[in-house]
Amino acid sequence: MSTDHGGDDHGHHLPAVEDWPRGFGEASWWPFITALGAGGIYLGAALFIVSGGSDSTINPMIAPLATAASVGAFLFGLYGWVYHAFVTEFWSSGANEKTASALRWGMIAFLGSELATFGAVFTYYFFIRAGTWPPGELPHLTGSLVIINTAILVASSLTLHWAHVAIRNDNRRKFVLGLLSTLVLGLVFIGGQVYEYYEFIVHTQFTVTSGLFGSAFYGLTGLHGLHVSLGGVLLAVVTIRALAGQYSAERHVSISTVSMYWHFVDVVWIFLVVVLYLGGSLGA
Repeated sequence: MSTDHGGDDHGHHLPAVEDWPRGFGEASWWPFITALGAGGIYLGAALFIVSGGSDSTINPMIAPLATAASVGAFLFGLYGWVYHAFVTEFWSSGANEKTASALRWGMIAFLGSELATFGAVFTYYFFIRAGTWPPGELPHLTGSLVIINTAILVASSLTLHWAHVAIRNDNRRKFVLGLLSTLVLGLVFIGGQVYEYYEFIVHTQFTVTSGLFGSAFYGLTGLHGLHVSLGGVLLAVVTIRALAGQYSAERHVSISTVSMYWHFVDVVWIFLVVVLYLGGSLGA
């Protein structure tokens, strides 16, 4: 075995040196924080189920607090992960159309998996919808709040498209304004969904345990709300990048991928409103 090694190969022949582990102090903590937050969401769900029993000694407030803290940790970790992975060295990497195309196709593949996820939950709803309807006491679903929330989310897709067109035309002012508008509208939508949950749970006692429809309703709207929250993190990242002077008419691939994701979330919500809100009200 040869003992003639270069000064930087750690005694390994290439390409083994490329996989040589770095010191633990150089590793990123962001994936760990993200995973910890995701695991905490499941813990919060378990606490909610356990605390619902009549003989439970667990304070019922622990579950929502644990869930809220976990969601916060998940979103914070995801933001830091994406920021340090893609933002800090943006201009040092050259524009590469082949890489950009791969990222777009990667987003399409990801959205395909998300479509399958939503499809599984919608299938559950279609099964219960085919039976006796309604399967229990239902709240008033088609109020003004869901109409306003839908208009807000549709408007956010329009402002994001406006921003995307602006950066392709190298109009940075309209680009930043469109991104900020989209981010604000997205946050308002999330706030509206949280308020809707509050109204249902506190004033009508309609919860996830309210029969088959309750589990389907909160499963679908909660899954969609989680995706909107993830989209909000992505929008925050690209907005900060835009404010920092990144992106140009030639380099805007992450705007394209985030737009694809946000428009997908928008379409799913419209389908959800038609099937779950309007469809649930028919015959009730």
